[in-house]
This record gives sequence, C-alpha cells and structure tokens, in this order.
Amino acid sequence: MHDPEPPSDQGTQSRPEWAPEDANEAFATRVVQGVPRSSEAVSPQKDASARRPRLSVDDYAAGVIAGDLMVLGRAITLIESNAPAHQMQAQQLLAKLLPYSGKARRLGITGIPGAGKSTFIESFGCRLTDLGRRVAVLAIDPSSSVHGGSILGDKVRMEKLGTRKNAFIRPSPSGGSLGGVARKTREAILVCEAAGFDVVIVETVGVGQNEVTVASMVDLFLVLMIAGAGDEMQGIKKGVIELADAIVINKADGDNKPRCMAAQAEMKRVLHYLQPTTPGWETPALLASSLSGEGVPEVWTMMDRFFAHTQATGAHEARRREQAVDWMHALILESLRTEFYASPEVKNRLEAVEYAVAHGHMPALVGALDLLRERAR
Repeated sequence: MHDPEPPSDQGTQSRPEWAPEDANEAFATRVVQGVPRSSEAVSPQKDASARRPRLSVDDYAAGVIAGDLMVLGRAITLIESNAPAHQMQAQQLLAKLLPYSGKARRLGITGIPGAGKSTFIESFGCRLTDLGRRVAVLAIDPSSSVHGGSILGDKVRMEKLGTRKNAFIRPSPSGGSLGGVARKTREAILVCEAAGFDVVIVETVGVGQNEVTVASMVDLFLVLMIAGAGDEMQGIKKGVIELADAIVINKADGDNKPRCMAAQAEMKRVLHYLQPTTPGWETPALLASSLSGEGVPEVWTMMDRFFAHTQATGAHEARRREQAVDWMHALILESLRTEFYASPEVKNRLEAVEYAVAHGHMPALVGALDLLRERAR
C-alpha cells in the first residue's frame, strides 16, 4: 500500500487528527507541508569536478616541501591509513621527504588530566609564532575502547593558535597505542619537518609508565604539572619525572601562585635525588601561567639552553641515532604482529585457542605457544 501523495499546495496548513474537536482558531498546532520528495532534493548529484584530485607520491612530496598545509594534512592521513596500497605510497613518500627532515626541535609535552596541556601549548605556540617560528602541533586524543572513535577536539581548544599562519595543528586518535601517542606519530613528525616547521610539539594523551614511547621520539621531554594534585602527582613521579628534561608547574597565577611555588620547591627537592635523563643537564622546575602568559617566555629560554647544551656535548645527535634504531625495531615488531595474525594458519586456529583460554581450558602461555608453533609450520 502506497502512501498518499502530498497535496500540491505547499502552503496549505491543516489540523492534526488529534486536535480537540472544540478547538477554536487559537489552537496553535498546525501541520505544514514540508520539503517535497524528489530524488534531486534527497540525493543531489555530486559534481565530479568538485572532488579532490588524487595525488601521486610526487604530488604529495612537492606539496609538503612547498609548505602547502592542505597537502600536508592529506599526507599525514595517507601515512595513518592501514590500507596496503596507502602504506606502500606512504613509505615511498617518506623516502622522498627524509632528506628534508631532521632540522626541527622536537618537543614532547605530557601531564596529568587537568594540567592544562592544550592551553599551555596554545600560549607557548603563540609565543613562538610571534618570534617568527613555524610550529606544528601533533595532538594525540584518546580513542574510545568501545567504538574506537576519538573526539579530536584540540583544534577547538587551540582556536587562537589555529588561526596563526605559521602554525599547524593535527589531532590524531591514539588508536589504543601505548605511551599516549598515535601509531604513526614518528612519521608525522618527519612530514612536518619536511614542510618547513622548525618546532614540532607532540601533545600526549596523559601520563603513565608507557610515556617512554614519547620520550623516545622527541629531543626534549617536558612534564606539565599543577599544584595540589595530591596522590595523582605522587603516582607519576617515579615513572615520568625520571624521563623529563624539564618540569613546568602550570596555572601559577592569582591565588594559586603560592601553592605553585610550594609545588615547585617540592619538585626541586625530588629532582635533586634523580639522575638527569640528559647527561650534564640539571632538570629544571619552572612556573608558568597559560592564561596570563607569565613564565612562558622563560620556558623557551630554558629550551634554548637545553639545545645549546645537547648540541655542544653531542647528546642531541646521539639521541637522534638511538631513536632511529628504536623506530626500526618498533616497525619490525609491528610488521611481525601484522603478519602473524594475517596468516591462514593462525586465523584457522585462533578462535578455538581464544575460547579455550577464556574458559580456563588452556593457560594463556600454552595458547600463545600453540599459535606460534602453528604459524611456524
């Protein structure tokens, strides 16, 4: 049974069937004819010429090197793709861009939730762009463990920095990766460097023992803290502060400034007993206010001293070499994992082993060894 055709007079208004019989003209509800059904209105034909053209590897490389932000964004999207064809293109692109990379200062910034990472990075980034620096921010947002999605709200939170012509903000989902970073963050850093950005900031999801992943891809690792964090601050000292090249107590303004000064004094006492991550460098604890901007210039001055020290001692190049080797091993492990689960032998056996382990019929170690032997056949 077909629905009745809508009346041709689109301006006609009628009473709904549930209107009271004695309702007078003051009864406000009317049924008004909406947009007529038509294939053209519901599914407009897209203009093929309006679609973005496909780019070759050479197109991507030329656009990135020229500093085209649209091509830069598409290049990072290509790198983050899991499609085999895209991965092949991405590796070819990285090979072309590698000679143009490596000249930026790579900064990692982390901190407990509520430490004001995004606000600090915006204030800090605006300061750098005012000094003529080109700043790229790779902001990693946590992915949902349920549907895998991510809010990716850093472009909203860094609205002021996002309007600067010398700034580029790229939010990416963590995808469940350890260390609070996206799986392709290292590659994204290289692409941003090839695009001419001389400061690349990696903002991580949060803090934890796996923040070593962040420290293994940047030149300077900064931990952002706040006063009065209590047990949360105590809980991250051992795992993160040992990795830090600098500590910044944020939100040091107004009535909160005395508490921040007390936290700074406590942190200096803690740092006194820890071995510095960078040989010969004494990890500082600074105060800053992202809102007023107080202390933010001093953070950059401190970073100037840090890079002067690491370049003079050779620590900068040594760290970059170690990171390149770590990256290679990480890629090997990722490739082995992908190949392992993609093999037909493992696919055929995996569900049965998972069921046996889940129901206590088989220890997890036995299940793992069973699958490994199956793959080796």
